[in-house]
Order: sequence, then C-alpha cells, then structure tokens
Amino acid sequence: MAVCSVCGKKRMTGNNVSHANNRTKRVFMPNLQKIKAQTEQGVKRVHVCTRCLRSGKIKKAV
Repeated sequence: MAVCSVCGKKRMTGNNVSHANNRTKRVFMPNLQKIKAQTEQGVKRVHVCTRCLRSGKIKKAV
C-alpha cells in the first residue's frame, strides 16, 4: 500500500450503498503517481498524490 510522501494521503474505507440500502465495505484509493522528485538527499522516486503535484508542493527532477 503506497502513501503520498508529501501529505500522507492513503486509502480510505467506506460503504457501497445499494438502492435497497444494503451496505458493503469498499475502498477509496488516492490518485498516486510515482515521480522523480528533488529532495535533500538528491533525486529520488517517490509516490505523490496529484493534488500535491498540481499545487506545487514538490519539485520534480529534470
């Protein structure tokens, strides 16, 4: 299970609810991308959610 290295976002659980109001468990997965990012230790491959990528919280390596 991967976690966003910036914000810590990971999978969440909830319920599928049918029209008959039957409830079964389901999983909400975050949209994680594996990118090369510039860190203090140099260039590393990290899992980052698209919200952190779009808001510019991480510096992509060239």
